[in-house]
Amino acid sequence: MPLTDRETEVLNEIREWEEHLLNYEANDLQLTYEKYLERSFSLLPEKVQSQFFSVIDTWLFHLHGMIQGSQLQMDAKERILSSGRVFNKDLQQIEDLTKLDIDQLQYIAMQQIARHRLYSFAQGGLAGTGGPLLLGTDIPAMAVINLRVVQLIAMTYGFEVNTPYEMMSSLKVFHTATLPPRLQKEGWSVLRNEMKSSRDHYFYEGNEEITDVTWLEQPIQQLLKAMVITVFRKRLIQGIPLVSMAIGAGTNYQLTRKVTEFAHNYYQLRYLNQKEEI
Repeated sequence: MPLTDRETEVLNEIREWEEHLLNYEANDLQLTYEKYLERSFSLLPEKVQSQFFSVIDTWLFHLHGMIQGSQLQMDAKERILSSGRVFNKDLQQIEDLTKLDIDQLQYIAMQQIARHRLYSFAQGGLAGTGGPLLLGTDIPAMAVINLRVVQLIAMTYGFEVNTPYEMMSSLKVFHTATLPPRLQKEGWSVLRNEMKSSRDHYFYEGNEEITDVTWLEQPIQQLLKAMVITVFRKRLIQGIPLVSMAIGAGTNYQLTRKVTEFAHNYYQLRYLNQKEEI
């Protein structure tokens, strides 16, 4: 089915974003930091490295499953369908959302994106108060927020994340979206290649390993943020640690902004590719 003029316009916007992503060039400082991180981690025995990333992968799998099966996510799924029924009253399940046009789907997706960016901003602000409990739960909370919004964006464009293939795809989207920009191009290329055969698969047949040493940069940045917050939390303005709260809120917001932009472009592209094939 040929794409409409509006869909072609959106596809061109995604291609412009993709070109910018693929043409990103890292500076010398970033490359030096990457080499230092890899060299430092390589000092550990290979067995320890393998076990470390296996534990993280397992944790992400379980976290994804817990979010996907939670009542909170079920309610969000129903809200997405209810929003879709405003435009088409015959929608019964997530797959039916593909009957909507791109502008309608973008409207529903942007509602989810805006809401979760606000959640991240609020979470960062709370962590920025410097409380040990809030600061200690910041990384798990951010993982939940960003995994959840990737799932909701996928569902908005008609991809039910409770199948093995879609579960692994959403995890890989989350993983690639949280990588530094200089490393995203390789993950995006893998996702693009897998996208071509996604309509024919229920089970995932690719590489099921998610995290590696390149992904460690994001958790390290979160730990550095926690250290900075700890330093500034005693600098009060009218009794409130505004500086540390601003650092926490701004950092978390930017992370979720990066994740949602990446995931939104990916699932829009899948929607448009499948529509063109049909």
